[in-house]
Amino acid sequence: FSGVCGDEFSVLRSPQSVIFRDGSWPIPGERIPDVAALTMGFSVEEDLPWPGLAVGDLFHRPRATVLITVKGVDKLALPVKGFSYPIENAVPLSLDSVANAIHTLFSEETPVVLQLAPSEERVYMVGKANSVFEDLSVTLRQLRNRLFQDNSILSSLPLNSLSRNNEVDLLFLSELQVLHDIVSLLSRHKHLAKDHSPDLYFLELSGLEEVGKRYGEDSQQFKDASQILVDSLQKFADEMFNLYGRNAVVEVVSVKEFNSPLIRKTRSILQSSQSEKENPYNLAYPYNYNYSVIFNIILWMMIGLALAVIVISYNLWNMDPGYDSIIYRMTNQKIRMD
Repeated sequence: FSGVCGDEFSVLRSPQSVIFRDGSWPIPGERIPDVAALTMGFSVEEDLPWPGLAVGDLFHRPRATVLITVKGVDKLALPVKGFSYPIENAVPLSLDSVANAIHTLFSEETPVVLQLAPSEERVYMVGKANSVFEDLSVTLRQLRNRLFQDNSILSSLPLNSLSRNNEVDLLFLSELQVLHDIVSLLSRHKHLAKDHSPDLYFLELSGLEEVGKRYGEDSQQFKDASQILVDSLQKFADEMFNLYGRNAVVEVVSVKEFNSPLIRKTRSILQSSQSEKENPYNLAYPYNYNYSVIFNIILWMMIGLALAVIVISYNLWNMDPGYDSIIYRMTNQKIRMD
């Protein structure tokens, strides 16, 4: 695997119904969302030939899946009791397909779906997440104000070389505050963790990356921030695992740098027509799983309409106007009466 780098996919917590195998098998970065879907019992468009995930109990799926992306570091000193796998071709992650599957299959039960990137002020809530996390700080101003409240993590977290007066340090600490607040708010609605609909949490943390850019990766601040992050992630994983009755999957993706960032591609109208084609081998576009369904609907509908036209045309052609048409019958009776 030439594309394998130091990036890592780690499983901090998983129930007995989800079986992860211990090994150093590289996992493609673009297939990580498929791993999350398979652990929740959903189907994927393409088979996943990755030996790290085995078939578990299909009748006892996890009640929640938590996926945390940590930017700026390729490996975290996580506890050895979990499972870790190298990532091949790390790309930006998106769990929109998993969220759509949950929303489609469990729309009546309104599951909890939360996707949050604190440093970028991106938040996406579906179902009961709007009521559970309505007090969650999502903007940078709210995060800063939340840190300086009485019950924030600053009163109990050892900062070591980090400072309360530095904006970069506060951004990193605010992301840890979000982890603490998610557990705190969810603990007030424990009944949601016991329903039949699965929940999804997807968090993107980039505060450690900013600390590395500000102080350098060899600095004491970066080392302290990494250790604080590891401890916070492990505590968060244990608390979420216990809230869902030890039936939740908590995964962490640590990525130094994405290989293909989401950049909008543009093309000039003066560009030469001799540029390389996007599809040099003239291959057909891939079909999704709905293709066969739509094809059969259209095919049999056209066959049915064609048969209906043939039967109607045959009956009209062989119709006797004197006996089969009510118009001619009424006309003949009227002539006879006259």
